[in-house]
Amino acid sequence: MHTVWKGAISFGLVNVPVKMFSATEEKDITMKTLHKDCGSPINHVKTCRTCNTEIASESILRGYEYEPSKYVTFDKDELDRLMPDANKAIKVLDFVDLHEVDPLFFQKSYYLGPAETGANAYSLLVEALKRSGKIAICNVVIRSRTNLAALRIIDECIVMETIYYPDEIRPIGQVPNLPSQPAINEKELEMAQLLIQHLSSPFNPEKYRDEYRHQLVGLIEKKITGEEITVAPAAAQSNVLDLMAALQASIDAAKPNEVAEVKITKKKVSKKAMKSSAEESVS
Repeated sequence: MHTVWKGAISFGLVNVPVKMFSATEEKDITMKTLHKDCGSPINHVKTCRTCNTEIASESILRGYEYEPSKYVTFDKDELDRLMPDANKAIKVLDFVDLHEVDPLFFQKSYYLGPAETGANAYSLLVEALKRSGKIAICNVVIRSRTNLAALRIIDECIVMETIYYPDEIRPIGQVPNLPSQPAINEKELEMAQLLIQHLSSPFNPEKYRDEYRHQLVGLIEKKITGEEITVAPAAAQSNVLDLMAALQASIDAAKPNEVAEVKITKKKVSKKAMKSSAEESVS
């Protein structure tokens, strides 16, 4: 696993040396853009619209457009000076309960493993967090950006979740057409709750997968081997427009498994009863 960051968790006067590893990875299929006439990859170069020439990296500045076509510019050194001095520390700010942090705030997950000299301090922090039932809210600089983050424990490992700052969360009031005083039909509500009950099960992440990606991989493999490709037609969409009818149809669709389980149970009970009856006859 590739180390993406090295530093230390700092809380109070305690420092815990750690290494950071990405806990997740994107599984998207990456494709290149090609020239349709010859099949060659297309280069994406940085050019100046005024000079009509390719620009080298050392000739590029960062600019903020404060009015149309008007910029204030910054070089790398100016921006680097804005970074905190202790940019290799995960500084703990507070300890809070996990349920107090809405999932809307979470961005990306990282595993934090102990550095070569920090195993004892690392284990101490893991156990202290576990026993407290708390998570740690902290600041950390990653790739020249100051992040708010949360530390929690999963299977004896410290996991860091970068989280959005409050002003990065858009107010719900900006969502258009939200009903202010919704009128709920009690019969429809009862059926909706029944449907939720039918479809409820323990969370098992292994049963979910990216169907589009798996189908795309299959198409790529077929094209590589020269096989003929046929794409199945899209499933027919239901024409049910009435909400009550849609709820009932959804409940009916969810019932077969339940009915099958009942039949199997009845069959087992029936066999057991027949066996008991036979034994009584023999005795």
